Amino acid sequence: MASNRFNQGPGPSQRQLRVGELIRRTLSDVLLRGDVHDPDLNRHSITVGEVRTSPDLKVATAYVLPLGGHDADEALEALRRNTRELRHHVAKEMSLKYAPNLRFVLDETFDRMDDTRRMFADDRVRRDIEHDDEDEAE
Repeated sequence: MASNRFNQGPGPSQRQLRVGELIRRTLSDVLLRGDVHDPDLNRHSITVGEVRTSPDLKVATAYVLPLGGHDADEALEALRRNTRELRHHVAKEMSLKYAPNLRFVLDETFDRMDDTRRMFADDRVRRDIEHDDEDEAE
């Protein structure tokens, strides 16, 4: 992939971040209002945690999770089945040259946060952290 003078770092450009956030908000609003005419999709309360776009803004990957993480596979399937209609809503709300192709994946950051909390609650880990804090104080 060729780099340009505006984005020389390894992360996404400001434009990718801005467009991703706009798509995230638009998808969240569409799902909240129930604009898609699919009862299987509308019975899920789906959180759109993040949207990452490709450098050319033609592909947008939405990280989603149904409320409580219940029936995640079923919700994901409903989103994928309605991708065309969701893409149409995104295109209508935004003024991009091309409507991005939408991809949906489960957002696993909540699971990782729970794992991290459990790890820090472990007595052995807490002892190590407290021991390191005492060493730094000396």
